[in-house]
Amino acid sequence: MLDKLSAINDRYLGIAKQINDPDVMQDMKAYIKLSKDYKELQPIIEGYKKFKNIVEGIEAGRTILEEEKDEEMRSFAREEIESLTEQRAKLEEEIRLMLIPSDPQDVKNAVVEIRAGSGGDEASIFAGDLYRMYVRYCERKNWKIEPVSMTEGTMGGFKEVIFEVKGDGVYGLLKYESGVHRVQRVPDTETQGRIHTSAASVAILPEADEFDVDVKPSDIRKDTYCSSGPGGQSVNTTYSAVRLTHAPTGIVVAIQDEKSQMKNFEKAMTVLRTRIFEMEYQKYLDEISKKRKTMVSSGDRSAKIRTYNYPQSRVTDHRIGLTMYNLPVFLDGEIQDFIDSLQLAENAERLKEVTE
Repeated sequence: MLDKLSAINDRYLGIAKQINDPDVMQDMKAYIKLSKDYKELQPIIEGYKKFKNIVEGIEAGRTILEEEKDEEMRSFAREEIESLTEQRAKLEEEIRLMLIPSDPQDVKNAVVEIRAGSGGDEASIFAGDLYRMYVRYCERKNWKIEPVSMTEGTMGGFKEVIFEVKGDGVYGLLKYESGVHRVQRVPDTETQGRIHTSAASVAILPEADEFDVDVKPSDIRKDTYCSSGPGGQSVNTTYSAVRLTHAPTGIVVAIQDEKSQMKNFEKAMTVLRTRIFEMEYQKYLDEISKKRKTMVSSGDRSAKIRTYNYPQSRVTDHRIGLTMYNLPVFLDGEIQDFIDSLQLAENAERLKEVTE
């Protein structure tokens, strides 16, 4: 443990030296990355210093037992060794958890995309239920929500809704919600009382900024058009809606929610950068999903992750086999217990990677 921590301390000191290098300070992208690495290593370095002091204290106590003849001093040394040994065991466990490689994206804001899947109008209504659930959860966390794009369903809910969530460590918590969510209930339009199964997909993307993705203006084709409402009717007569096409990847983003073309353009650029960044980040997700049985943070968006059963008031997460019978409360945004359990499962998997 000491050897590993000593190597990390050398790296920490090396980063501190680089941060103060004038050449590095001129490279903003490199400087920001080094600053993040430096900040993330600080708790480990503090643990290292405590651990080193404890080890030295134990060694000093053993020296006293070997050399000291006075029984009172020997008794004091034995008590000190016993106390420090307990502290070392506890601190070792804490440091092991800190040594788990963190996902550098966890601290970022997130872009949330909810789309109705199979199930027709009922799927759109369910997508609306999920949207309200996440809004309530974000409100409890004091996170800021900014709508990006919404396409309403014919009977309520949404065919598609995209929004940004801003706050501390947003992506690190919301990422567990990516995947297919399935609902089992009797629709309002069902006269025979039969239970229908519908689905909606949720994609949680770490928001990419200009330092993550270098998008060249020459690679983007910008088209403007009049925004439209249900049935294709014109909402306004100005060309405020924006469609961006990224030539190298073929990604197309269209935003029409704002009356201002500039605001629609800014939102479209945020989504475009995030989707381009996601293509690279997806490779990372695919790689770790091969190692982790829980499929937490898996890049497989087609994976069914959770079922909401109304007749039984049941919520089941299929990745970790967790079931709770509090569906109304859960849909009101009380999803933290599930996220905590998923985090615990993922940390257990990641700890195996570190210790193996």
